Amino acid sequence: MNLSPEPLVWISAFLTLCIFSFLYRDNILYQFAEHLFVGLSAGYLIAITWHNQIYPNLVIPLFQEGRVIYIIPLAFGLFYFTRFIPKLAFLVRLPIAFLIGWGSGVIIPAVFQRDILRQTQGTLLVREAFEKWDTGLWAIVILVGVITTLIYFFFSRERKGIIKPAANIGIIFLMIGFGASFGYTVMSRISLLIGRMQFLLGDWLGIIR
Repeated sequence: MNLSPEPLVWISAFLTLCIFSFLYRDNILYQFAEHLFVGLSAGYLIAITWHNQIYPNLVIPLFQEGRVIYIIPLAFGLFYFTRFIPKLAFLVRLPIAFLIGWGSGVIIPAVFQRDILRQTQGTLLVREAFEKWDTGLWAIVILVGVITTLIYFFFSRERKGIIKPAANIGIIFLMIGFGASFGYTVMSRISLLIGRMQFLLGDWLGIIR
């Protein structure tokens, strides 16, 4: 065993073990590491927001370049804090309304382009998909999966005739999708666990290389 002499490695190992202690039960060490992580994350996010967003996009144009128009976003940002002043709390509605309206105008076309048009293009059977037998087969499977899944969510008509077996096939595709998503989530968590174990046994204890 060759313990690391680095203080930061020891601190990281201690915090890792504090998090692992939750496997036994909720305890003060786990709560300490959890609160420390949340606090550091919030502080880091505030610092990143200031240096990457507020300072270059508001402070410099308004106070150094003298672009008075930037008073408007400054006022909208300050209006959020009026939520803590009961008599002025109504002002918080202005930036929220602007954010929702502007955000909807920007996001809706992007989502339509990404989730509808692109998905429709990927579902259509094109000549290029049948240049190889495997790509052609997968194109047909994807088309069947999309159609049957949409039929499953078609609740405005009674499921009888061809709609019933098609909806059942759609359930199969949904379960495959949910299973793949769950498996990917589990594998990502296992990957994180392996990384932490490699750190403890390698960088900290020096048992493995």
